[in-house]
Amino acid sequence: MNKLALVTGASSGIGAAICACLAKEGWRVWGLSRRGTAPEGVVPVSADVTDEESLSAALEKLISAEGRLDMVVNCAGSGISGAVEFTSPAQSDFQMEVNLSGTARLCRLAIPHLKKTKGAIINVTSVAGALPIPFQTWYSVSKAALNAYSAALANELRPFGIRVCAVMPGDIKTGFTAARRKSPEGDAEYSGRISRSVAKMEADEQKGMSPDAVAKKVCRLGKRRHLPPVCTVGFGYGALVILARLLPQRLVNRVLYEMYAK
Repeated sequence: MNKLALVTGASSGIGAAICACLAKEGWRVWGLSRRGTAPEGVVPVSADVTDEESLSAALEKLISAEGRLDMVVNCAGSGISGAVEFTSPAQSDFQMEVNLSGTARLCRLAIPHLKKTKGAIINVTSVAGALPIPFQTWYSVSKAALNAYSAALANELRPFGIRVCAVMPGDIKTGFTAARRKSPEGDAEYSGRISRSVAKMEADEQKGMSPDAVAKKVCRLGKRRHLPPVCTVGFGYGALVILARLLPQRLVNRVLYEMYAK
């Protein structure tokens, strides 16, 4: 019997690439998105990670049809940018709701089913969670929180045989760049630093890796019996994260300032 994976954010970008890769590797894949679309060979499901009722209905439909769940891959996410001073609570709350609470919501619903198969949870986060980017503060906060959530959850679920891993990509070329909710408010007061920072980040993203690189990493992790609590995609990004842990934090933050906030 083919193993069953549920992937969120399946309609485009990293989520769609992961769906396609898993299906090619022989997984039975259900792809969840608000639009209800997914790559060919994947069962599309319409649901919103911010709506528990729709998530619960989607999971109930999956279990009823398939009888099992072996892996959940959380890819659904959003991005906002702007100065913290001018970011409203509604904006920051939405960022946390989609990136952190939405993931936690599905995990909580899926855990009872994953206990039966000794399955896996893979949460797609970001290197920005380990290296916080100015003027994308709330995005970095949501991803850092998701890294911590994943590491703690891994220890909670270890006795049940459920593996949990946070996967941190760096710059990836996807439609996520265009979909980012940008707020230029206060840019004049910040001497143009907001717009320069976001432009730098977007240029880096457009020169970044293909989403297929993340998909291949997730496919490899799905085969492993033991998973690291947090890992990166690409040797260069892994080296950066390790270096940032070893160097004085004052120096690391100064480098980030020079890159993205000066």
